[in-house]
Amino acid sequence: MKILVVGAGATGGYFGAVLARAGRDVTFLVRPHRATVLRERGLRVTGLEEEWHVEPRLVTADVLAEPYDLVLLSVKSTALEQAIEDVAPAVGPDTAIMPLLNGLAHIDALNARFGTAPVLGGVAKVVTTLNDEGDIVRLAPLAQLTIGEQDGSLSPRLEKIRAVLDEAGIDVLVPGDVMASMWHKWVFITTLGAVTGLMRGTVGEVNAVPGGAELGPAVLAEAAAVSAAAGHPVPERELTATLDMVTATGSPMVPSLYRDLTAGRPTEVEHLFGDLVARARALSVATPLLDLATLHLRVHQRRVMSPAS
Repeated sequence: MKILVVGAGATGGYFGAVLARAGRDVTFLVRPHRATVLRERGLRVTGLEEEWHVEPRLVTADVLAEPYDLVLLSVKSTALEQAIEDVAPAVGPDTAIMPLLNGLAHIDALNARFGTAPVLGGVAKVVTTLNDEGDIVRLAPLAQLTIGEQDGSLSPRLEKIRAVLDEAGIDVLVPGDVMASMWHKWVFITTLGAVTGLMRGTVGEVNAVPGGAELGPAVLAEAAAVSAAAGHPVPERELTATLDMVTATGSPMVPSLYRDLTAGRPTEVEHLFGDLVARARALSVATPLLDLATLHLRVHQRRVMSPAS
């Protein structure tokens, strides 16, 4: 199976590196600057008392010309539009596209560009980041992929992809309804992002002040209500797990959105929050805290995208 990993960042880079380390036929589609770094250093994975690297096979968009069997798409939503155009030459009649973005707007965009047939649903659960050298740093042991056909069918290609991932040592799940899994991850990530982003602090810092421990449950209730109204109620065990995480005392937990926010970088505000609150309006679900988080992030986005204004 020929695999193209679009982007070599903290998420796609990690899973792509695991596949390459296991001897799979993996190529990374990267920007010229990232290609230079990877050719000099290799694709390195550190953290959790491990350090290893692979010498990745690289391609840039200007020379991409042949179809692949599997396209693993893992980019920031702000780069999605360009990534879709860049990857188009790699999408043939038998190509499967496995996106690993949070939210759902990217599914709509991919379906519009390539049709629904090649596009799988996907959820990545991994706690990684890039350091200043461009290496992937693992911050927690969790590393899991959830994949599935949009219509819930258990297709032969899905079984083949699952086998390739499993044989490489990747923990992979194939639920009956991957779209529900994507909604549930969306609830989790927006809850965590709203709590830490609004308060500009870690989960532990928020919960350490009077009233702080009430914020997480209130935001979670809003996000879960949107998912339920969309036909995908979050299972009680997942609600409990998220609630425990956002109310944990002393927790250093923050999402990548928080790291982008505090570093003065653009965030995925529209993809994660703008789309969610728009769907909430369409479903007649009130989300005052998520609306506030969206507004807060939009002001930040305008500031960093238009610094002279």
